[in-house]
Amino acid sequence: MKVTRQKHAKKIMGFYKHKFHFREPLQVLLDGTFCQAALRNKIQIREQLPGYLGGAVQFCTTRCVLKELESLGKALYGAKLIAQRFEVRNCSHRKDPVSGLACLLSMVEEGNPHHFFIATQDQDLANKVKKKAGIPLLFIIQNTMVLDKPSPKSLAFVQKLQMNQLVPEHQKQSIVELKEKEGLVKQKGEKRRKRKRAGGPNPLSCLKKKKKKTQEGQEPSAEKKKRRKRKRIRVKAEAVQSVQNEEK
Repeated sequence: MKVTRQKHAKKIMGFYKHKFHFREPLQVLLDGTFCQAALRNKIQIREQLPGYLGGAVQFCTTRCVLKELESLGKALYGAKLIAQRFEVRNCSHRKDPVSGLACLLSMVEEGNPHHFFIATQDQDLANKVKKKAGIPLLFIIQNTMVLDKPSPKSLAFVQKLQMNQLVPEHQKQSIVELKEKEGLVKQKGEKRRKRKRAGGPNPLSCLKKKKKKTQEGQEPSAEKKKRRKRKRIRVKAEAVQSVQNEEK
């Protein structure tokens, strides 16, 4: 059962690490109800929670939570002693303390930028946390700390993010203007340039070049014709001379 529970926690931690960029040390905000439940069930929060979440954990609370526990008297004295051991995070209620529920909700406003986990047994607080995306929820069931599965709000947020539907309109306009400035957007009336395709060599350039007859190459042929003509004239003259000699 313990192995199955840790596999379940590992899978959920992978979701928050990859989709909402949670990093160690993991920051866990605890309220008085969680501390009281841990005390009643003899759970060692500091020793057990890091092993369950699979990483270093930074435990913290707020002044409002401590004030609330103090106001509840002896009934929650043990829970107050546990909470006092944790780091106290500054909240916006220094002068006018509010309930632990209201204070912890204010700590995870605007998309939970500090990547807090919320550890509580308060069902009202848990329901309000589930209406916000990207806030892991811890609670105690049957002497065991449990990391709740991602809320429908977190799953819907991730789905929209993947579909690129969360870009505000003013950011979309800025992106378009930036593309136009860099010349990445086709202007109206502008003809699209045809991209030259890499082709093979010009077939005409592959033809063998014809050898040109040089003047020097023509001279031997003309000289031969002259020699032949002189030879014919000489032969003819010799024949005439021979005929004349015979007549004498």
